[in-house]
Amino acid sequence: MEIFQIGVLLLDATLRTSTPLILAALAGIFSERSGTINLALEGMMLGGAFSAATIAFYTGNPWIGLLAAIATTIGLSLIHGFACITQRGNQVVSGMAINILMSGLTALVGIALFAQGGKTPALDKASRFQPITLPGAEAVRDVPILGPIYFELLSGHNILVYIAFFAVPTAWWVMYRTRFGLRLRAVGENPGAVDTAGISVILMRYRAVVCSGVLVGMSGAYLSTAQGASFLQDMTAGKGYIALAAMVFGKWRPFPALFACLLFGFLDAAATRLQGVILPGIGEVPVQLVQALPYVLTVILLAGFIGRATPPKALGRAYVKER
Repeated sequence: MEIFQIGVLLLDATLRTSTPLILAALAGIFSERSGTINLALEGMMLGGAFSAATIAFYTGNPWIGLLAAIATTIGLSLIHGFACITQRGNQVVSGMAINILMSGLTALVGIALFAQGGKTPALDKASRFQPITLPGAEAVRDVPILGPIYFELLSGHNILVYIAFFAVPTAWWVMYRTRFGLRLRAVGENPGAVDTAGISVILMRYRAVVCSGVLVGMSGAYLSTAQGASFLQDMTAGKGYIALAAMVFGKWRPFPALFACLLFGFLDAAATRLQGVILPGIGEVPVQLVQALPYVLTVILLAGFIGRATPPKALGRAYVKER
């Protein structure tokens, strides 16, 4: 029973650690399915996290902080879109430029506003997204097997966790069951044919990067106003790149990307729980090895077990309208 309880707690931590990855991976899917490479997820997450923490601190309202994060990341997405879609610039360079810019700018503005070394002041409970207890969770808490699953695993998460998991089937439905999704995927595969049909390739790609901005904004806000209680310099710690890896691992599809994010989230949660554990014949597990485990296994999985991942045919190619 103790092993079962540990397993439930580990899965519970997995849901929390995978949430920002899920939202960021979905953001990447929307952008790249339309043909626009989005390596800027890391920087956009930083910008969203900083905006959410700052505005939530000043207003005392996490929802206003969330809106500020989304506004920030939509703005960054439009800048990326202007460079890549309108000006037909190098999409990889544009994405990396945003990452570098936001890494420095968030720290600089944080020092200017709060003089705390680039971090924001700690948020109180009213300024953060709090856990939600689902109906009947307390009543079934002590019921064997089902009680811990419902009380610990399903209940007790903040609203952004539930939004992230609800966003996966929603993204699938939008992508595969709506006219917008059909056109978005067509723009990423054959923009010339879409243009011939009288649909604006440029407009579709801008709409896709805006959708991407909304999702990655929620991902950044989660880090600083839900999972954490403030913004810390470079607090994303590579999560934007891991989300990109999950997107590729999932072959640019929402549900496989979800499973990839859960896998990486599980590795992250397991790494946290392995710190200080003494293994027979080995001794205490080095903290540095434990912290590197999710990143090392990410590289191993992508290099050896992903199989053939075929991106959208027009990915990374700027569209030039034929005259």
